[in-house]
Amino acid sequence: MFTGIVEEIGEVTTYTPNDPLSKNGTTLTITLLPSSSSSSSSSGLLSDCHLGDSIAVNGVCLTVTSFTLTPSASFTVGIAPETLRLTNLGSLRSGSRVNLERAVRADTRMGGHFVQGHVDTVAEIIKITPDGEALTFRFRPKNKEVLRYVVYKGFIALDGTSLTVTAVNDEEEWWEVMLIAYTQERVVVAGKKVGETVNVEVDMTAKYVEKSLRGYLEGLLGSASAEEQGQGEEKKKGRGLLEKVVEGIVKQGFS
Repeated sequence: MFTGIVEEIGEVTTYTPNDPLSKNGTTLTITLLPSSSSSSSSSGLLSDCHLGDSIAVNGVCLTVTSFTLTPSASFTVGIAPETLRLTNLGSLRSGSRVNLERAVRADTRMGGHFVQGHVDTVAEIIKITPDGEALTFRFRPKNKEVLRYVVYKGFIALDGTSLTVTAVNDEEEWWEVMLIAYTQERVVVAGKKVGETVNVEVDMTAKYVEKSLRGYLEGLLGSASAEEQGQGEEKKKGRGLLEKVVEGIVKQGFS
């Protein structure tokens, strides 16, 4: 579990598909950047690291398979094929910058929101608009189904950064977030251009609410008599109405 508050920015040292040292899997080695460290030491993120620990890399929960503090702090993670299919990690190259965050502890302050590190889809940057010292980014998701969980003033994690949705348009299939000057200096999204992508994880609370309400309403629908439910097209209409009701309640609850 993570908070969506980026601790440091790292730089990809090596991206190795078919790594023989990892049974021909894909591995990624990341070096910490001293200037981005939240501590006085460039090894701050790895100061309490152990093999098998979880670190979010651009919002993707990955397992540390090796690490070193000298001569420069760096760590290696493995990337599963499914992760490469669902995220933008496959586009990383040597020199790419990535957001980094350690898994939360019991004493971690929840400055963002609950982030699992399980990416739902990727989204393309389709517009960047300066607004004073801030920047407004507009995104269009690859999987349009996630739009049902994106609501005005709701949480969303983009490349692992907890952000607030400032606008959403379901018909045109986009949403917007705003990055203040402070955030721009501390996350990789601010350096991306139109056409580039980010990893997207929607607020998992919305998913739980939808599932609970869907089960409850389906139970009500299922308890009706066959005559009340109807058959064929009438039954399909009932299911369609159910989906609309669930989506409406979810949106109202998180707006």
